[in-house]
Amino acid sequence: MAKFDRYLVSQLMMLFGFFALVLVMIYWVNRAVLLFDQLIANGHSALVFLEFSALTLPNVVRLVLPIATFAAAVYSANRLASDSELVVVQSTGFSPYRLARPVLVFGIIVGLLLSIITHFLVPLSLIQLAERRVEIESDSTARFLQEGTFLHPVDGVTFYVKEISADGAMASMFLSDSRNENHETSFSAKQAVIVVDEIGPKLIMLNGMVQDLDTSSQTLTTTQFSEFVLDLSGLVDRAKGKGLPPAQLPTLTLLKASPADIKLAGSSRAIMLYTGHERIAQGVFCVVLALIGFSTLLLGSFSRFGLWRQIMGALLIFIILKTLDNLFGDIARNNANLWPMAYGAPALGLACAYCLLWLSDQPSLFTKRRWKHS
Repeated sequence: MAKFDRYLVSQLMMLFGFFALVLVMIYWVNRAVLLFDQLIANGHSALVFLEFSALTLPNVVRLVLPIATFAAAVYSANRLASDSELVVVQSTGFSPYRLARPVLVFGIIVGLLLSIITHFLVPLSLIQLAERRVEIESDSTARFLQEGTFLHPVDGVTFYVKEISADGAMASMFLSDSRNENHETSFSAKQAVIVVDEIGPKLIMLNGMVQDLDTSSQTLTTTQFSEFVLDLSGLVDRAKGKGLPPAQLPTLTLLKASPADIKLAGSSRAIMLYTGHERIAQGVFCVVLALIGFSTLLLGSFSRFGLWRQIMGALLIFIILKTLDNLFGDIARNNANLWPMAYGAPALGLACAYCLLWLSDQPSLFTKRRWKHS
C-alpha cells in the first residue's frame, strides 16, 4: 500500500479498537449485571460468574463491531477534514474513489475478523454456555428448588415442593412422570433432598408413596416406602438431547438445512437458511458501513461550522440500513425462498456508498447549487 493508505488504515484501526473497546465494555457490563443477579443470588461462586461472562463476550463483540467500524470511519474522516489533511491529499490529485481505497481495506480486515467470530467463536461459545448452564442446574438443582410452584423441567414431568429449608431439605414433595405412554408414575414424600454424585443428581425421598398407573389396563399400583432413591440424570440427558438451536449450529449445516438437521434443531428451513446467510452478510455489512461512514463526509466543501450535516446524514443512512436489515430478516425467516434478502441491506448500502463517492467526485454540482443560492 502507499504511504497515505498505510497511514489512514492505521488511524482507522486505532479508532476502531478504541470504539470497540468502549462499546464492548458498555454491552458487557449490562449483561454482566443480569448474570451476577442470576448466579450469585443462587449461591454460585465468583469464578462461575467470570466464566459465564467470558462465554458471552464473543456474541457481544459480534454486535458491537459493525457499530465500531462505522464510528471509526466517520471520526477518521472528520478528523482528516478538520486538520486539513483531506484538503492537502485532494490537492495532490486523489479522487474520492482513491481516498476510499484504504477505507475499503480497513472494512475488509474488520469484515474478516467479524466472520471468524461469527462463524466459529460465537457458535462454540453458545454451545459451551448451554452445556455449562445444564451442569450448573444439575449441580445446584436450581430448576427444582422453587417453593410452591409446579415446574416442568422436561415434557411429561411435573415437580412440586411445598417448602424448602435453609439446608436444601424439601418438605411435601410431589413428582409426576408421564413420559412413558403405557405408564404414569407419581412420587410423593413428606421429606426429600437432592444430592449429586459422580453419576448425576439423585432425589432421596423419605416416608412417601409411589403410584404407578398402567394406562392400557387402567390398573393402579401403590407402594409405600420409608426411603426411595430416584436417579434424575435422565432429566438432564433429555434436556441435552433436544438438539442445538440454529445459533449454535455450524454455518455449513445451516446452509445445507437438511430435514434431519431441521428436525434436530426444532426450527424451520427458512430460519436456518437465513441464519447461515446472515453470518456471511454481517462481514460484508462491515465493509459497507466503513465506506458509507467515510464517503458521506466527503460530500460538500469546507465549512467553518464543521461537517455536522454530513455526520447526521451518515447516521441517518446507518439507521435506515439497520432498519431495512431487520425488516428483511423478519420476511426471510418466514419464507425459505427469500434467503437472499439477508444480503439486501449490504447490497443497498454498497450502492449507496458508490452513489456518495460519485457525488463527491462531482464538485460542479455543489458549485452550481451555491451559485444559484447566491
